[in-house]
Amino acid sequence: MRRTSGHFTLLLFAAALFLSTSLLHAQDNAADRILFHAKIFTADPQNPYAAAVAIRGDKILAVGNLPEVAKSVSPNAERIDLEGKTLFPGFIDSHSHSIDGGLGLIAADASEKVTTLDELPPFAAAAKKSGKGMRGDILEILGLPLAFWSHPDALNADFSSGAYANQSVLLRGMDGHTAWANRTLLQRAGITADFLNKLSPGERSYYGINKDGQPNGFLVDAGTDKIEPLLPRSTPAQLLAAARAALEYNYSLGITAWLDPLAREDVLQAYKMLADHGELTSEVDAFPQVLSKDPAAELAAVQKTRELYKNIPNLHITGIKIFADGVVEFPSQTANLSKPYKNTGRNGDLLFDPAKFAELCIAADNQGLIIHVHALGDGAVRAALDGIAAARQANGNSALPHTLTHEQFARPEDFPRFRELGVISALQLFWAEASNDTIEIVKPYLDPEVYKWQYPARSILDNGGIISGASDWPVSTANVFRAIYQAETRKGSEGVLDPSQDMPREAMFYAYTRNSARAMNLDSIGSIAPGKRADLILLDRDVLTVSPEQMRDTKVLWTMVAGKTVYRAK
Repeated sequence: MRRTSGHFTLLLFAAALFLSTSLLHAQDNAADRILFHAKIFTADPQNPYAAAVAIRGDKILAVGNLPEVAKSVSPNAERIDLEGKTLFPGFIDSHSHSIDGGLGLIAADASEKVTTLDELPPFAAAAKKSGKGMRGDILEILGLPLAFWSHPDALNADFSSGAYANQSVLLRGMDGHTAWANRTLLQRAGITADFLNKLSPGERSYYGINKDGQPNGFLVDAGTDKIEPLLPRSTPAQLLAAARAALEYNYSLGITAWLDPLAREDVLQAYKMLADHGELTSEVDAFPQVLSKDPAAELAAVQKTRELYKNIPNLHITGIKIFADGVVEFPSQTANLSKPYKNTGRNGDLLFDPAKFAELCIAADNQGLIIHVHALGDGAVRAALDGIAAARQANGNSALPHTLTHEQFARPEDFPRFRELGVISALQLFWAEASNDTIEIVKPYLDPEVYKWQYPARSILDNGGIISGASDWPVSTANVFRAIYQAETRKGSEGVLDPSQDMPREAMFYAYTRNSARAMNLDSIGSIAPGKRADLILLDRDVLTVSPEQMRDTKVLWTMVAGKTVYRAK
């Protein structure tokens, strides 16, 4: 009896200790703070600028001038002088493959490190020696310039002989669609002249082929299907390391929430592991890919995935991703255009049957799923809009933020359809520059009437469309200021890419805050307003008034997610 009584007393003591600890933790979270003496851009069109903001725990209490804001908090609230710095809502990236980006950070990513063919062999040798580039026994290098694919002979000279004669090598392009495999890896994958001869002309278009019928190593989209199974899957430890690297990278750039548009099983597992460790505090939308071959079965699988991950804090499976086409650059030319490529007479591939896609859109919209479409060529843009139009007509306006992403080319007749259909345009305007990637390996092969409307951001905006900020990281940097610089100036190494399409800077700040929150269908983030989550970033300059060049070099001083500082510049 005494033993039972003592055990009960111990339980009461433990419960009291837990309760007092919990209350103390709640009080810490509920502590009032005022951030003042700041230049605040709220991203709230009704009240776009302020000088102070009050926070309680993870929520914003009030925004305005200091005397107004001070009335909303307790007299002993902590006051933090921001010394005239600029305060923004946390940036939101409406198209970021963050887990893949994190995997790149811990692998051999040549982005911005290798810009010429001469720089590639020493980079590859170092990646092999350190082990950073090894995926099992395959040497894999990521993030290479697309211009490299026009030089298969040089790549074979460097990577199919000598030290690499018996070493499998896979080089991946920065666009996430293209690659090059050396002869050893091609042979191992069964990509031979005999294999290519048995393909239809359309299937063969995904492979680079020499005049003698031999594969030259170039692969695009479906061309990598025989290579991927040879690469070992990332281990749980690697996925967790990648997820943590992605968080650190995003936070250093002031990105506090994002939409991950290719939610494979390993991607979802990485986010789950973050959540299990209490580290997923950012809001993340993750969209599984569908193919529009069997809409009912594919959507049933998505709903099953939603059910499986429904209790993961801050992870939302609220939409689907579908590819309408590929990429436009030579030699890929898989983007779907309204007029054929000059060198092939082909229009590129539309990756879905329009009738099946319409069926998919109607069903997905009816199930409350956001439709997120990769549509790069003007033909793909039109087909994607047509499918969403079918859903709007069948179901009425669900107000779901269906989205097209990339839109490197679009026809003028389709510009107003973004507004009419309530379709968001998630544009990667970091790519809108006059350079090799938009001129030499694109312009000679396109009909002038198609080429003239490249990255038509301003035309979509002026026709009432909503533009959200998107990086497609790791295809390019996720640095918002560099992207906005390109959107505003469209400058590149070869001049300016159609200045009539330049974007107002403030419109781009709305794109990376309020509009991207809309693309994620989340009203709890995206602006500095009472009741919103305290996702905030402090910047080292007044980005609304400095020159484009000064704005481009902006640094994030600290990043706050849900009221907690998650990054501080060193």
